[in-house]
Amino acid sequence: MEPKRPDVLTITPWLAPIVWEGTFDMAIIKESFKFYNGIIATTVFAVAKYTRYLQDFLETAEKHYMVGLNVHFYVFTDQPAAVPNVTLAAGRQISIIKVPKFSRWQEISMRRMEFIQVAIEERIRHEADYLFCVDVDMKFHSHVGAEILGKLVGVLNPWLHQSARDNFSYERRLISKAYIPYGQGDYYYAGGFFGGHVEDVYKLVTTCRKNLEADKLVEVEAKWQEESHVNRYMLLNKPTKVLSPEYLWDEELGSGGSEIKIIRYATVRKNMKEVRENI
Repeated sequence: MEPKRPDVLTITPWLAPIVWEGTFDMAIIKESFKFYNGIIATTVFAVAKYTRYLQDFLETAEKHYMVGLNVHFYVFTDQPAAVPNVTLAAGRQISIIKVPKFSRWQEISMRRMEFIQVAIEERIRHEADYLFCVDVDMKFHSHVGAEILGKLVGVLNPWLHQSARDNFSYERRLISKAYIPYGQGDYYYAGGFFGGHVEDVYKLVTTCRKNLEADKLVEVEAKWQEESHVNRYMLLNKPTKVLSPEYLWDEELGSGGSEIKIIRYATVRKNMKEVRENI
């Protein structure tokens, strides 16, 4: 039987599926989850000027993200009053978690693991089956549904998914807990979208938090903050499902090559110097 997508890699060396358009049957998945009543927790951080992206994020999520399933959005923000009042479908809700504003955007990035860990301990593990952690400065453009559910899920970085392994943007300094030497590594995973079963995500964020704090003690900051630590974690703890760049596209890349049949979730264009106040 010919593979449905012979133009792309659809399985990892450890036999985890890589999800592309054309590798799953949406009708079968929809039928399989027809009576699923569990909750899919989803975290986003909207701190400082990033609150401006919440409206589009939430409105497009209502059109395309886990439609027909129960979703609990956890919005981490320093400005609770800035969270828009978006009408959600039945079975979907928003909780606001107050976090401080930091002077450096890198600090927000690094502390994210800590805040998610605490939220899992205090709330999420009691309220949800799955947890996905996504960036807020994005829009959903097409279906993102139950096909992404798995024990531990990573997403291929759209900038590096075609790169040779030694060109991956890993942390290469031995002093960092995120260190991955040349000659090692499977894929380069995006920090802006990862997830899985709540307890598996808990192991990831707890380990990354511990390693981030260990780095801080020796005054080192991994090249891409928590993303570098996610890549180290997923090298040692292989994802059970990998999502193609369709699930975290960057508009700076245009429409992508012939392998990108559909863009599901993508960044919005922005002036980084204006949005990140201390860049």
